[in-house]
Amino acid sequence: MILDYVLRIVDPVLIDVSRLVYRRLAAQLPTGVDRVSLAYLRHFSGRARAVVSLGSFSSVLSNAESGLAFEALLDGRTQDRATAIRLIREALVRGLGGLRVADQVLLNTGHLGIEHNGYLVQLRRRGVRPVFMVHDLIPITHPEYCRPGEMERHVARIRNMITWGCGIITNSRDTLDTLTTFAGRNGLVLPPAVVASLAPGLAGWSAGPRPIVEPYFVMLGTIEPRKNHWMVLQIWRRLVESMGTSAPRLVLIGQRGWECENVVDLLERCQELNGVVIERTRCNDQELATYLQHAQALLFPSFVEGYGLPLAEALAHGVPVLASDLGVFREIAGEVPEYIDPLDGRRWMELIVDYANLVGSLRSAQMSRVANFQSTTWARHFEIVDSFLARLGAS
Repeated sequence: MILDYVLRIVDPVLIDVSRLVYRRLAAQLPTGVDRVSLAYLRHFSGRARAVVSLGSFSSVLSNAESGLAFEALLDGRTQDRATAIRLIREALVRGLGGLRVADQVLLNTGHLGIEHNGYLVQLRRRGVRPVFMVHDLIPITHPEYCRPGEMERHVARIRNMITWGCGIITNSRDTLDTLTTFAGRNGLVLPPAVVASLAPGLAGWSAGPRPIVEPYFVMLGTIEPRKNHWMVLQIWRRLVESMGTSAPRLVLIGQRGWECENVVDLLERCQELNGVVIERTRCNDQELATYLQHAQALLFPSFVEGYGLPLAEALAHGVPVLASDLGVFREIAGEVPEYIDPLDGRRWMELIVDYANLVGSLRSAQMSRVANFQSTTWARHFEIVDSFLARLGAS
């Protein structure tokens, strides 16, 4: 039985790398979803082939081409567009070709392309068995925080995942519960599903020299409405008004997203925030680890999240967290962080003032809790995933 299990989990798999390729083409730095996809490449690259899709069209690359694709995409030192262009060209030339893919598992961890029925029809005709990772249902449950039209696209994705999928992996119990509710309301039956929590991605990086002399806080993530940057910037304006030059600094790490004009106006035109709020739109992993590990705390005031990798990253590095009181955050971190209603600006300000002092009473108490935090590892994540794929193979 053990040998049978081992044989099944080493069967070759297909990994859809389309999202990573197109983000490389646009010279965009990895988001949380991208980091998860890269972790899957590291784990499966020795026994996987790459799939590149464009709308309903998809192509399976050869072993040699896949190896080159994985190596290029995992190389974090470069964001060259030439690699992405070459992969797209190879995919268009090859098509599905004559490669045998029947009964092989296709892992799609990036949500890209799943809204197109033709993408799934084409692969299933070849006998491929799709397994999807669901990161969140935010465009469905909270469409007000997303681009226009994203709710309809995500409904199509989730419906297709449930209808066509041989299996579903979710990043949290909270996401699986939301997915189950969606399926029930729409008369759909979920395929086999498993929860595999995500691991921090900065474990191998140590902090460099302190980047800012003054005490500072970090917000990590794309600037978009649901991340609640606007409230935090209003708090910082009040801090500057009351504390002057002794106000703590705020470092915003993340690219500017959509419908964030009010935040951009404050960043570019508010004189009180000039020199106090520092925006880093591009930050490599070494710089990110450095900023995070020297911070007074990570601020995570989101209105909704599918998971919350920055929270796990911070706690894994011994950095306290001030976070919105979300169920998924409590699932990840229990009672370690300081939880606050995302609309309670007064309480956020009180805690920021306390945490700005290294010996603040509340900060000191959380530091004691942080010492006992144990994050999920990628080894544990893939132990769950490999076992799940083995069970699907047996069925």
